[in-house]
Amino acid sequence: MSTSESSRFFVFQKASGEDFEEVWKIVDDARNRMLREGKQQWDNNYPLPSHIHNDIANETAYVLKDSSGKTVCFGAVIFDGEAAYESIEGRWLSEKEYVVVHRLAVSQETQGQGVASLFLQQVEKLARQKGIESFKVDTNFDNFAMMAVLDKLGFTYCGEISYDKGKRRAYEKELKKRFSSTDSTF
Repeated sequence: MSTSESSRFFVFQKASGEDFEEVWKIVDDARNRMLREGKQQWDNNYPLPSHIHNDIANETAYVLKDSSGKTVCFGAVIFDGEAAYESIEGRWLSEKEYVVVHRLAVSQETQGQGVASLFLQQVEKLARQKGIESFKVDTNFDNFAMMAVLDKLGFTYCGEISYDKGKRRAYEKELKKRFSSTDSTF
């Protein structure tokens, strides 16, 4: 990040209905970018506004906001498992309770500035505060940016999991309990 970027602070919090428009713009822009680039992770039917509304209603929608209050990143942070993760071609690092992030998207204006990494680091902190010791995530085989972020943050490639629309690369990071602060501003 540039000096001006590193001097900003961010707030990680649950999204509310008031955040929907900003969140949907970020997700829709990311989806359209993937489609233009020929990437196969998202398509015209996923994600849809209904997915984001459900994330907000289920209180799994989280946002990262910059110092001006603008949403710069969104993700669905889920603590009650992922059915597709029950069967893996490969092997998970652990069988512990885990957190998973789906529908991670970064605003176009903050692409390449480490915002996805910051979001995932805050998810790690939240998981540790809840006593969760594992972080699992999946991504498509052609989502090189996400794979680079996962590598940078110390995730381990564990194999492939399957969804109706195809296979995804599965990653896990074991978390050590070390955060006690509940501060979500950094």
